[in-house]
Amino acid sequence: MSKNIKWSIIIAIALIFIITGSVAAYYSGGSKDLSEKGTTPKNTTNGGSAAQGTTDVKTDDKSQVVVPIKDPVKVRALYLTGWTVGIDSKLQHYVELAKTTEINSYVVDIKDDDGLVGYQSDIPAVVANKAYEKKYNVDKVIKAFHDNGIHVVGRIVCFKDPVLSSKRPDLAIKNVNGGVWRDKKGMSWLDPYNQENWTYLTDIAKEAVKKGFDEIQFDYVRFANDGDKKAMKFNDNGVPKYEDIANFLAYARKELPGVTISADIFGIVCESPADTEGIGQYLEYVGKNIDYISPMAYPSHYAVGQIVNKVTFVKPDLDPYGVVYNTLLKAKERISKVPDYTAKIRPYLQDFTASWLGKGYYQSYGDEQVKEQIKAVTDAGYDQWILWDANNTYSESALAK
Repeated sequence: MSKNIKWSIIIAIALIFIITGSVAAYYSGGSKDLSEKGTTPKNTTNGGSAAQGTTDVKTDDKSQVVVPIKDPVKVRALYLTGWTVGIDSKLQHYVELAKTTEINSYVVDIKDDDGLVGYQSDIPAVVANKAYEKKYNVDKVIKAFHDNGIHVVGRIVCFKDPVLSSKRPDLAIKNVNGGVWRDKKGMSWLDPYNQENWTYLTDIAKEAVKKGFDEIQFDYVRFANDGDKKAMKFNDNGVPKYEDIANFLAYARKELPGVTISADIFGIVCESPADTEGIGQYLEYVGKNIDYISPMAYPSHYAVGQIVNKVTFVKPDLDPYGVVYNTLLKAKERISKVPDYTAKIRPYLQDFTASWLGKGYYQSYGDEQVKEQIKAVTDAGYDQWILWDANNTYSESALAK
């Protein structure tokens, strides 16, 4: 064999080893471009996970599209209005609060009980009915929170909607005596039986998810609870109110695949059998198609002498720990008996003073009362909660660092 042929063979073998080694290094993580493309490092702010980030990805083999997998978040949140997050100084304050306390999430209004979406919407029905107001820059707010690993829950008030129900009376609850039914404050409501309203609400939710909200929370997911309820007229086709509300949530689940969905319910629903309040909230049904239910376990909202979990509360507002603890225990016991109940419990807690109850029946709520309620949640076996104050003036010193 000639020397030239020998050297050609040696060079060829060497090239094979070099190429093989390079490929092996590439697939073993030697290439940063491959290993980091389309991912975001895990954010451990507040011991939680990045709202936008991902520590794992799954790939569709057909399209090679990388789909982020969001880590579960144990929500410890405050409710914020659109007006609040629309002020730069307040937005930054709440970003800093999440950096320095146990808060890792915020509930932000998408559509409040004024019937208005809080930012510019492109949904035709919202635009046509002038049903939005620029309270805040949604893109700016979500980016500020996500950049700091904060989970953003979008609150959509459902059937208490004085805007659409006024401009589209065909979608409103009717009065048996003719015209549109109104509550004690003269406000009209959307008819929960009318499925055009379901579409309207889920369209708003879909747009919000596209804008980056991590979760959709439905509030006022019920029928009106004051005024002359006997004067309400519905085309219900014999469907009970509680089935209708459950059907709406099942519809939302279908329309929002993969989206975390929660719903707010009255705290007393955890105690009352069936749909005692006649508003369509029946504990054993309302959580069968969604991810979370949030009982509004505000002590101030229970009647004087109310019995909860066989405990009598003469003045409920004066015993925040007892009311919250027994509400959650009763709820846990009831839903444990329901097959295929999907919703977990994440209560709303009171951080406001209910002076309207009258002297001797209320107390000023502050750090101590908030801590008692959070302890009640923990003692009842739960680890998520949301504080509510309509004015967004929270007892921040009560929050663990």
